[in-house]
Formats: sequence, C-alpha cells, structure tokens
Amino acid sequence: MRPMTVFRAVLIAATAGLLLSPSANAQDKSSPPSTTMPKTTTAPANISDKKLDAAAAAAKKVSVLNESYQGKIAKASDPDKKRLADEANAAMKTAITDQGLTVEEYKNIIEVAQNDPSVRNKLLQRLQ
Repeated sequence: MRPMTVFRAVLIAATAGLLLSPSANAQDKSSPPSTTMPKTTTAPANISDKKLDAAAAAAKKVSVLNESYQGKIAKASDPDKKRLADEANAAMKTAITDQGLTVEEYKNIIEVAQNDPSVRNKLLQRLQ
C-alpha cells in the first residue's frame, strides 16, 4: 500500500471512529451544522516528536479497532448497533488516551497533518 493511501486509511478510520459517538455528534438543534473545518489550536511547529509518536501509535490502534467494529456493526441487529458503536467509540478514545493524548490533541494533530505536508510526512514515517 502506498504511504498516502495508508495515511488516508488511518485518517478515515480515526475520524470515523471518533464520529461514531452520539455525544461527538451532538449539536444544538437550533443552529445548522457548520460546513467549515474549525481552525486547529495546534500549530505545526508546536507538535513535538513525542506527540507525533503518540498520534501514530494511537492511529494504528484506532484503525484496527475501527476495522474490527465496522464488521461487527454491519452484521449486528438494529438494537445492538448503537451499543456496539458506543463500545467502539470508548475503545478508540482509550486507544488515544493510553498514548498520553487527549482526543482533541489527537484530532488536531490529524488535522494539521492533513494540511501540512511536513507534518504529514513525519506522521507517515511513524505509521510505516
């Protein structure tokens, strides 16, 4: 698999996993959902090697969990789908926090990597 394909797969898995949770998707019903990406609070120059190492390790675990739970959710009965999605989300959050990152830090690093080729390459190197 090409490095960019690996990165996209991990990114999709990471993002999908974090969006499974109803609490992650909860929005005020009175305002329409935003169509723009929020600005990151982490500047590319401020991401330490330690944080990149942690993000890469978390992304690998999140990817495996996402793949595993997608299959389970697809085969599950409707009543079990929400329970499995909640279980998957909790496991993914744990995979991130076990690496010493908050979910917000992790999402910011992934977002920065999407937009900054230098950070993306550093993360890709760690994912291989």
